[in-house]
Amino acid sequence: MTGGPAVLLTSAQESTTRQLLVAAAADRGLAHAVQGGAEHAALPGRAVHWYGGPLAARRLDRALGLALLEPSDAWLAELPAEFTGRRIELTTLCEARAARRPVFVKPPSDKQFPAAVYQDGSRLPRGGERIAPDTPVLVSEVVTFAVEYRLFVLDGRIAAGSRYARYGRLDVAPLDADPAAAGVRFFAAELLAAVADTLPSGVVVDVGLLQDPDRGSERWAVVEANMPWFAHSYAADMAGVLDVVLRSAGPRQLVGAADRRFVRE
Repeated sequence: MTGGPAVLLTSAQESTTRQLLVAAAADRGLAHAVQGGAEHAALPGRAVHWYGGPLAARRLDRALGLALLEPSDAWLAELPAEFTGRRIELTTLCEARAARRPVFVKPPSDKQFPAAVYQDGSRLPRGGERIAPDTPVLVSEVVTFAVEYRLFVLDGRIAAGSRYARYGRLDVAPLDADPAAAGVRFFAAELLAAVADTLPSGVVVDVGLLQDPDRGSERWAVVEANMPWFAHSYAADMAGVLDVVLRSAGPRQLVGAADRRFVRE
């Protein structure tokens, strides 16, 4: 590649994570450009990394030679029950509308509609041009997570982490400032060792303490997996977050053999 230092290209949408990433990238010697801004036209030929949404990324990946890594849509549904603690199915928006009971429904990656508990399938978005009926969705039984954590994972190890919610409400703290940090790390180590070949080398994995009303106890479980290049950092260490973002959204020629099947097409 030619044309100067590597570039962190971001969407124009302001967020705390975007601001912190730009600052961390500058400390690392990366330039910064904004999608559609004056610097954008000079990016071809540079080593470009992306932080922003998937819709904008579709217009960028081929022009700039970007490879965006993401977990498989089916990853969560295919996990062993010991790691999920609940029934999860990958289906389509059209099929999910047939549900006649409360269900938790979310798009696996693109966030076309809110991830939420829907009282039945009739409450789901009706599709149309913006959301096609065959849009993949994950459907889960309704459960309660007492506390949830975001883990930025690089090469199967936690590079940065943060608590982000209690009982569904925002409650942010650095991972190692949380009293359950050791439990999070132990569960994550078991999970990542068991599923090492099913995730890209740079990925976000959310985990939490799932309430088990039948036993009157709590257990560790996976919440979901996400693309680092479109994830909030909350209170995670930004140097580690940047490492994972750079790995998950960068020049196509830098993608390792094991990651090629995770490149977003």
